[in-house]
Amino acid sequence: MNKQDLISAVADTSGLSRSDTVKAVEGVFEAITGALKRGDEVRLVGFGTFSVSNRKASTGRNPRTGETMSIKASTQPKFRAGKGLKDAVN
Repeated sequence: MNKQDLISAVADTSGLSRSDTVKAVEGVFEAITGALKRGDEVRLVGFGTFSVSNRKASTGRNPRTGETMSIKASTQPKFRAGKGLKDAVN
């Protein structure tokens, strides 16, 4: 399912117009992104938790040449599925 499929599915189940659904879905994505940028966690009970993880700088190897290289520190978004989502999938 891609973004357009998601918008169509939400429009069908909610009864909203397609343009209103696009605004709603975009708004949800922007709100989650904004919270993660601030370092906040987004908890959706029964669905899951979006959070940010800090990765330390490290050294690695180039698989082609075997040469060592440095990997910069970075922040990574994470998603941990909640019990309701896990139960629905299994």
